[in-house]
Amino acid sequence: MATPVLHVSDLTVAIAGGGDRANAIEGVSISVNPGEIVCVVGESGSGKSVTSQAVMALLPKGQLRIASGSIKLEGDELTTKSQSEMRAVRGKRVAMVFQEPMTALNPVERCGDQIGEVLEIHTDLDAAGRRARVLEVMRSVHLPDPEQMIDAYPHQLSGGQRQRVMIAMALVLDPALLIADEPTTALDVTTQAQILKLIKEMQVRRNTGVLFITHDFGVVSEIADRVVVMQKGRIVEQGTKAEILTAPKQDYTKMLIASVPSLVPPVRAVVEGAVTLATTTLNKTYGVRSLFNRSARVVKAVSDVTIEVKRGETLGIVGESGSGKSTVARCIARLVDPSSGRIDVEGVDIARMRERTLRPYRRRVQIVFQDPYRSLNPRRTVGQSIVEGPMNFGLDEAAAIARARDLMGLVGLAPDALDRFPHQFSGGQRQRIAIARALAMEPVLLIGDEPVSALDVSVQAQVLQLLDAVRKKFDLAVLFITHDLRVAAQICDRIAVMQRGVVVETGPTARVFADPQHAYTKSLFTAAPGQGFGHRIGAG
Repeated sequence: MATPVLHVSDLTVAIAGGGDRANAIEGVSISVNPGEIVCVVGESGSGKSVTSQAVMALLPKGQLRIASGSIKLEGDELTTKSQSEMRAVRGKRVAMVFQEPMTALNPVERCGDQIGEVLEIHTDLDAAGRRARVLEVMRSVHLPDPEQMIDAYPHQLSGGQRQRVMIAMALVLDPALLIADEPTTALDVTTQAQILKLIKEMQVRRNTGVLFITHDFGVVSEIADRVVVMQKGRIVEQGTKAEILTAPKQDYTKMLIASVPSLVPPVRAVVEGAVTLATTTLNKTYGVRSLFNRSARVVKAVSDVTIEVKRGETLGIVGESGSGKSTVARCIARLVDPSSGRIDVEGVDIARMRERTLRPYRRRVQIVFQDPYRSLNPRRTVGQSIVEGPMNFGLDEAAAIARARDLMGLVGLAPDALDRFPHQFSGGQRQRIAIARALAMEPVLLIGDEPVSALDVSVQAQVLQLLDAVRKKFDLAVLFITHDLRVAAQICDRIAVMQRGVVVETGPTARVFADPQHAYTKSLFTAAPGQGFGHRIGAG
């Protein structure tokens, strides 16, 4: 047997000052062989990312420390190395791709310089040699027009392109081990498929060992050789992909797999309610050419979008990043002003209303964002966040607090938790609070802008059930923005597919999934990871 690229043995990482448990991970043993992809799955708090941080010697100082165990990279013990010795290892022998490239990349440094920095630290190449090598690795990760992109800044690239830059940085020195920490979670299906294909391609071409951290079993079914399942800091089960996905032994693993949304839509009754929302030839254009700025870049983000949502119905808008989904949602919520077209809410056109006239209608359209931690004020208790809106619209404090307590119970949280702050809740709990805050305004239209994309599959399933339950209870019209076809299949009555600002296909969810008409819609379904796995779950 070849020496494993990575061999973690009985690793325990202690939490300084205690917490809900003494150790972040305990007794963890994982190995990764050359040319092998090992996927580590589990919910938030299971210890997946802590394991990868320990391998990279990137544990936060004063908060986590290795208490015992061994980490060997190609037989070389890492736990006894100093930080300066680890700096020589990182990048050259082991590299990492993070979940969110926009936070991992320096926003004021050109992409080519960030890739080249690795070469500057670890090689003797001169400036010309470094640039040539950077261009070579950018081509290898299929970045378009590398000669221009090498001098671009991160904000000038799409999410998928930024992730490719991160992968180029990781692979520029041909490391023996690549650690990928949720690298596709925030990406749309087509970009996700490209990144997964790229990682497999790199792994085969370079015989690199890959430790791939994810909570997406669709991704696992697509790329894994072996699977490690973690819960509360411990490994509960591991085996080959076939063993884990087709014959899981542990109840926890079975629960995770059962939580994966199916690509097969359930039977949903046709909704016959009155039309709550109707947009007519809605347009949004960014950038305007003028006499003084003839070269201004004009982007038509939304083009002639006409949709409607009935009371008690959920309309899903799906498409890639940049397709205009979120811009449509923000226009409807009047967070941005549409360029032209109508937005009728219960028959009243709010598209051109000025703020003073619009204010009474703002209560009627509420939005739940993707990241509840950023949308909740960290300095205010969740109770203060929930009661603020109703009180601003005239409800007295006692009634607003009573409503908040009722809503906390409705979303599955203790009413007594109103006095706690957002950081004292998990991600899924914060999203429940964001839903409660939206419902406190008694809206007629609820917009979900990727509200479950950052959540674990088990928590995602709970939040989706909650959204469906509140839709039924309050007879709400729901506009659901998502790039996840599995989620759309389970929660949406009808689907509108967007590409480059245009709705290219619309219809009942079951019909669109069973018989997509437009070539773009077909390409989205083709790109969805783990399709056979999803259908098996749906059938089972």
